[in-house]
Amino acid sequence: MTRNKAQITIVGLGPGAPESINNQTLDAINAARHRYVRTLRHPSASLMGDAISFDDEYEKHEKFDDVYRAIAEELKSEAKKLGSILYAVPGSPLVLERTVQLLLHDDEIDTKLIPAMSFLDVAWQILRIDPIDTGVRLIDGHRFAQLAAGESGPLLVAQCHAKWVLSEIKLAHESATGDETVVILHHLGLEDQRVVTTTWKELDQVVEPDHLTSIYIPKLADSIAGEMARLHGLARTLREQCPWDQAQTHDSLVRYLIEETYEVVDAITDLDANDESGDEKFIEELGDLLYQVEFHATIAEQQGRFSIADVARSIHDKLVRRHPHVFGDTSAETPDAVASNWESIKKQERGESNAETVFDGVAKSAPSLMYSMKLQKRAADLGFDWPDKTGASEKIAEELGELIEAIDSSGASEEIALELGDLLFSVVNFSRHIGVDAESALRSAAEKFRRRFEAVVALARKRDLELEKCTLDQLDALWDEVKKADKN
Repeated sequence: MTRNKAQITIVGLGPGAPESINNQTLDAINAARHRYVRTLRHPSASLMGDAISFDDEYEKHEKFDDVYRAIAEELKSEAKKLGSILYAVPGSPLVLERTVQLLLHDDEIDTKLIPAMSFLDVAWQILRIDPIDTGVRLIDGHRFAQLAAGESGPLLVAQCHAKWVLSEIKLAHESATGDETVVILHHLGLEDQRVVTTTWKELDQVVEPDHLTSIYIPKLADSIAGEMARLHGLARTLREQCPWDQAQTHDSLVRYLIEETYEVVDAITDLDANDESGDEKFIEELGDLLYQVEFHATIAEQQGRFSIADVARSIHDKLVRRHPHVFGDTSAETPDAVASNWESIKKQERGESNAETVFDGVAKSAPSLMYSMKLQKRAADLGFDWPDKTGASEKIAEELGELIEAIDSSGASEEIALELGDLLFSVVNFSRHIGVDAESALRSAAEKFRRRFEAVVALARKRDLELEKCTLDQLDALWDEVKKADKN
């Protein structure tokens, strides 16, 4: 004798309003002895009486797929124990219901499916379109970048339950102008229904989304480009599943951010305008640096603070503000005029943000020469500066004298270090007056020394000389020979 399989009757609670539920569904609910509902966060869930919900599963798992698998396994276990149960889901059981699909494809149980009205039926009514004739494609908001890749619309995007989902959708369309039309469908069929026509730029700003929010995109000028969104999805996956990524913080990543920045600089230095072979290395290093930005944004997103979309929006809006000669009616015909406008706008922004000190915005972690240059420039903007390079040059001689005096008189390391710092600070000041970036100048000098000394080592080896045993005169002779051959 073959034992009957456990049975699960699956019903849908419609798009929201209780009156949208058909009689067959109501009869099944009333007849069921053991009732379960995926979530009580649905307007019609009250019809389920004392049904057991799975809302707590959302707190136990980080990934939605894990939530749905856990619910399906629990339902199967309950059905085997009780013989027959009823399971209710929002909307229609056949539209965007992963738990239902898992149950339908499980051979260990029998499933009885009762059709129900979905949010799609109400959406087509509100939008006044025939989805077949119009060719609408239904997209899951969680996988928008992947599913919408190559598409330009029309698209109906479901599962838009949070602002971060809407932000990721915005980010996926890299070539959007911001003016593309989007219709937000919120709480369809309910008393507080909202149908808002807005733009791509304002997509995540006009409505506080929840599980009853979806969007309709009639047409995009260009198809969706998903590379940035794929990178963001990868960063989130690594953050959720990789122990090393999970352990990182903003502070712990600082060293990698600095290292990757320097490696980008090295790649730029190695570029040859007449040779594209270095481009791949440049691309790789830029990618490493981009991932550091993405990593920090992903950590912040998990903390509920901001997302990569906020980062992109911030720099976009700042660049528009600081280029009034491009996006406004200001005139700037030369690079110097653009730089002058830029600094003027920065001053206005610092004033508007109630900066606490004149040096707000100057990064303390910048390399010392760059940091010194920026401090001096900020002070010079307020009139605290030598009128020309003469005063700056004389200051170098003065500071050098004080350094020598400190060395000869006290010998105290702290005082010597302070005087040496003053001397270096004066050199930076002089470089600013003659229009030379001290950081770049010192780096060029260091690179020149490296190149020439490596040539000295190579020359010594060629002549079977051991550098450690060479006299200073021999080393000077080698250096002079290399220097003559090196025209840079």
